Amino acid sequence: MDKIIKSKNKKLKQVLSVPGDKSISHRAVMFSSLAYGETEIEGFLNGDDCLSTISCFKKLGVTITFQNDKVKVIGKGLRRLSAPSEILDVGNSGTTLRLLTGILSAQNFTTNITGDASIQKRPMDRVIKPLSQMGADIIGKDGGTLAPLTIHGKNLKAMDYTMTVSSAQVKSAIMLASLYADGETVIEEPVATRNHTEIMLNYLGANVKTVGKKIICTPPEELFAKKIIVPGDISSAAFFIVAALICKDSHLIITNVGVNITRTGIITALKEMGADLSVINRRELCGEFVADIEVKYSHLKGTVIEGAIIPRLIDEIPILAVAAMFAEGTTVIKNAEELKVKESNRIKTVVNEFQKLGADIVETDDGMIITGGKMLYGAEVESHHDHRIAMALAICALATNGETLIKNADCVDISFPKFYEYIESL
Repeated sequence: MDKIIKSKNKKLKQVLSVPGDKSISHRAVMFSSLAYGETEIEGFLNGDDCLSTISCFKKLGVTITFQNDKVKVIGKGLRRLSAPSEILDVGNSGTTLRLLTGILSAQNFTTNITGDASIQKRPMDRVIKPLSQMGADIIGKDGGTLAPLTIHGKNLKAMDYTMTVSSAQVKSAIMLASLYADGETVIEEPVATRNHTEIMLNYLGANVKTVGKKIICTPPEELFAKKIIVPGDISSAAFFIVAALICKDSHLIITNVGVNITRTGIITALKEMGADLSVINRRELCGEFVADIEVKYSHLKGTVIEGAIIPRLIDEIPILAVAAMFAEGTTVIKNAEELKVKESNRIKTVVNEFQKLGADIVETDDGMIITGGKMLYGAEVESHHDHRIAMALAICALATNGETLIKNADCVDISFPKFYEYIESL
């Protein structure tokens, strides 16, 4: 599906909520499937990626029912998954593939798992290597670096592991494998990444401790079902935060957004750029911090975004680049090599597509350089089947001159199924 977005020459004023957090929705289904008892999940993201997770666990013998944003899972316990009678298909979900690989490595059966063409290009050796050190038996394409995978479940050994790449998916895969290991597993991160796995596992009865850069995982006897409420996704909220910042006289309040410190790099970066942005009504929900975000049109200025903040905003860089295009001066984004192995090479894709709109943006080896303040004009652009690229282009189009045609725009269903309805409501 293609989508035309017209420039909105008027202020945006509204109170809105955004769909449930994608990362937490994935984990809620996975971990409640491994917990004993019935879990009710409220606020679940009914997007394509999370539905792939539900599909995979149904094939592993878990009873899951859902309607709208509410899901019920009858957990089987840590060691009672069933051998699937068919190949598990994760669709476009890297989270499903990587985390599930950690779980399946310890089961008493063999599993075949695959995904779409994009998934089959994404690196799996970063997960397979550490799991293999624990005794996992995983076979993949190109020397075990790519899906499809065949996973022969084995008894796993505990280990001390120092990660070479800052990735919450890699960390989580090891942590999930450690639930089945023969002792205490210690994982050391180079830079702290999102910690939803640690929070939710402990919420369901696991024994995970964080000491500095180390995560210490002691295998539990069992996990136990508890109600899970999923907060709004800050990665989805980020698009409307930036919309308010770049559309004159706008004022938005976005309610019930997850503000886990490992995910709020976008707020830190935008405030450094001069954003009039407040986090209000902060509270805790199922171990996660939640708040409302109030944002007003602002005169932004360029900045340098690099180092330890990058893992805290890696998914928001496409929309952060849009903010930079409307800022005064130059914004430099560094240390973001991880963008090259997302749904698309997001460095190259952001640069190429926004240049079509007239943006002054240049690709670097590990990021991009954006000179703001240039007049932007509507054009025909391509999503590259990447949901965050499509949404960033749409928000930018609200503040450009003329109409923008986004090719293959329906990929937003991966994380934000009603995104264009939100655009129209503004």
